[in-house]
Amino acid sequence: MRVPLSWLREYVDLPAGETGRDVAAKLVDAGLEVETVEQLGGGLKGPLVVGQVLTIEELEGFRKPIRFCTVDVGQANGTGEPQEIVCGARNFSVGDKVVVVLPGAVLPGDFAIASRKTYGRTSHGMICSGDELGMGDDGTHGIIVLPHEHEVGTDAIELLQLVDEVLDIDITPDRGYCMSMRGVAREAATAYGLPLRDPALLDVPQPNSYGYPVKIDDPAGCDRFTARTVTGLDPDARSPIWLTRRLQKAGMRPISLAVDITNYVMLELGQPLHAYDRSSIDGTIGVRRAEQGEKFTTLDGVKRTLDAEDLVITDNSGPIGLAGVMGGANTEIADSVTDPETGQVTGTTDVVIEAAHFDSVSISRTARRMKLSSEASKRFERGVDPQAAAAAAQRTVDLLVLLAGGTAEAGVTEVLAPGAPRTIAMPADHPDRVAGMEYGRETVVRRLQEIGCDVYGQDELVVTVPSWRPDLAAPNDLAEEVIRLEGYGNLPSTLPQVPSGRGLTARQQLHRRVGRALAGAGYVEALSYPFIGEGVFDQLQLPAHDATRQVVKLVNPISDEEPALRTTLLPGLLGALRRNDSRGSHDLALFETGSVFRAAAQPGVAVRLPVDRRPTDEEIATLNAALPAQPRYAAVVLAGAREQAGWWGKGRPADWADAVQAARSLAVEAGTELVVRQGQYGPWHPGRCAELVVTIDGVEQVIGHAGELHPRVVKAMGLPARTSAMELDLDRLAAAGGEALQAPRISTFPVATQDVALIVDASVPASSVEAALRKGAGELLESLRLFDVFTGEQVGEGKKSLAYALRFRAADRTLTAEESTAARDAAVALAGERTGAVLRGA
Repeated sequence: MRVPLSWLREYVDLPAGETGRDVAAKLVDAGLEVETVEQLGGGLKGPLVVGQVLTIEELEGFRKPIRFCTVDVGQANGTGEPQEIVCGARNFSVGDKVVVVLPGAVLPGDFAIASRKTYGRTSHGMICSGDELGMGDDGTHGIIVLPHEHEVGTDAIELLQLVDEVLDIDITPDRGYCMSMRGVAREAATAYGLPLRDPALLDVPQPNSYGYPVKIDDPAGCDRFTARTVTGLDPDARSPIWLTRRLQKAGMRPISLAVDITNYVMLELGQPLHAYDRSSIDGTIGVRRAEQGEKFTTLDGVKRTLDAEDLVITDNSGPIGLAGVMGGANTEIADSVTDPETGQVTGTTDVVIEAAHFDSVSISRTARRMKLSSEASKRFERGVDPQAAAAAAQRTVDLLVLLAGGTAEAGVTEVLAPGAPRTIAMPADHPDRVAGMEYGRETVVRRLQEIGCDVYGQDELVVTVPSWRPDLAAPNDLAEEVIRLEGYGNLPSTLPQVPSGRGLTARQQLHRRVGRALAGAGYVEALSYPFIGEGVFDQLQLPAHDATRQVVKLVNPISDEEPALRTTLLPGLLGALRRNDSRGSHDLALFETGSVFRAAAQPGVAVRLPVDRRPTDEEIATLNAALPAQPRYAAVVLAGAREQAGWWGKGRPADWADAVQAARSLAVEAGTELVVRQGQYGPWHPGRCAELVVTIDGVEQVIGHAGELHPRVVKAMGLPARTSAMELDLDRLAAAGGEALQAPRISTFPVATQDVALIVDASVPASSVEAALRKGAGELLESLRLFDVFTGEQVGEGKKSLAYALRFRAADRTLTAEESTAARDAAVALAGERTGAVLRGA
């Protein structure tokens, strides 16, 4: 909500010296979120005056139309002589009143004006457009043409209200009443302790039987509908400058007088309105639910298919408006048209004004379903004061009579559904107990009365909530209002007492260790959004039956291109790598840990939990059962150089082995052994893909993959060549580990090293040989490392040689050569039994 300070002062007598920043500080203390204070006209310096075009000469020989004009600016130029100005705009004629900036002036953006020679003539100033003066677009995309009643030489800075301050306030959903000047003025009056001149306090005639006929078929969706009729409007009447400028400062574009007035009253009172061309309405105006599949064209020219939940305004011909969202093209206020032969102006002369109150949930659902967020729907979604409808209709009628020369018909239609004021019972000391400090009954009553409540009672208060505060529904809401107005900054600061012996869970500790381990290995954490599009699975070369393709789709996604929750971390990480590479960072190592979302075979239905008590364990369990599984994953991606070249050496590029090593480091943090063996899976190169395996409850489980990505994946996703990646399931990795990570015992006795070279079939995985060696070596084996792989004629066709370094150490003694040799021979023997390995050279 954009709030011009000059407009705000009409309703609250703010101190004369208060600046926009001062007012913003007061409103922030009162709980409003003032994002910026915009200084309109900053740096603007005159002379800027009203001028009248005397002559126009068309200059020939240029690529675009150029006009040489003489303009009467009165005595503003010091001589009284016509001002000669070159201008390219075409939307004015001889005799029109325009805005002229003279040499010596400075326009917004530090644009100094001086006499200069251009297009073969000397231009002494400039005829201004709204954009050049910082006013915004007025719909003409040309220079400003003023009404003829303004005198030549008048100061245009004051006339156009170019100097002002505008507060840009972010209105939270519970403060819908502040989406109006009336609501913000109420908060400012309370903050300053000043009286409010409520613009809704108008003399409104009583409803009668001869107003425009209205029938409401759905009182739950529309509990109030006010209709007023104004006839005899001048179709050529234009919105006055003060009206258009207030709309522009508030962020709205002037359109036509009738529409501008309805927008102005909406900004002023917070009540959305709509004006219908009465000649286009066929019979009684009705309010009903749409028929499923019913068609309707809105004001923006889009033909929309309606849902049975949509609330529509109708006449005998069908829908004429999407209630609370947008009007229909079939009853739109017609633009004025001038007959070139007779000069007669035609257009809408009779209008019916609608001021209604609609159900906020219904309007919200319709606006989201249609993807049609309007100024009206934003207000109805947050809650509109139902009592303001009659006043808003009257204010609109008054302005149409005043500015368009219309006549208000005596008929007043007001259809109401039965209702009663809302009351809340609250102990007088309830705000004290919520805030942890003593306010006292008098303060509580005073603050509640300041926001418009009627308060009765002593120790037990009965509070009648004002109609413009639908968010006040419980004692805690009232306590929040008292605390807010007394100042959040005055609340005492009390640190909570944390029970001893508690801290992070084992799962949380593992996640932190994983992050520290990867960061220590040179990876940079990159957090991505948990949303993906299903097309990414084709880019990752995943088969059609792959479980990763089974996604959970959002009903109302932020982006239509990414409507599903992620089932893998790779798309987000690879997207981050691609963006950074395209911006010149080619040596990249990124990681992310986060939840993925697995769709259930039979999706559950979430129960609606109670809000008046703590849900039972069964209710919480039912809700959790309806949610998709959300295991936590860890992933890394690498590209470019892993070690930089320099005086210390040549460096090396990142490759598949780095991705595998990242997985091994995570297994160390989880306190488990990770088996790495050759695998084949979607995104990875079939010859450079490692399968990551752990043992859980005696059963081997594949928990992830690592290696170099497939060239087709690299090309499809626009990645650097030879990009590598790793992804694994952290939860299952943790399940394979122990309850607590045990520090290794350091032996003080020397190590005994034995090297063995084993010849096996080329198809035998090195991981299988390694597992057999570890099992056969027994407890004396401290570490095992593969340091060479050889193939060639020396080992035979279809064979390979694997060379391992075995380190043996005992915790209580120095091993003898016989002991270490025996352990090595036992390891080799088991490897031969399980994998067919034989000692090289034997």
